[in-house]
Amino acid sequence: MTDVVDSDELVRRIQRGRAWALREENTWRQRSDALRSAEPEEARDAAVRALAYQAVIGVLDEILTPGRHPEES
Repeated sequence: MTDVVDSDELVRRIQRGRAWALREENTWRQRSDALRSAEPEEARDAAVRALAYQAVIGVLDEILTPGRHPEES
């Protein structure tokens, strides 16, 4: 991990990470919805994972566009 990257490459990497996190959040949310009636425990686990990815997305959004997101109370 001694690669030196410029700021543009760093932003591209963060954007790729954000896009990946969005896909994962969507996947886990869909899985939670699909399992809700048949497997409630697994549905809860999937929902928790979706929330974790949502938190990651929020952090990456703040890095990419600081101050443009609603504050949580």
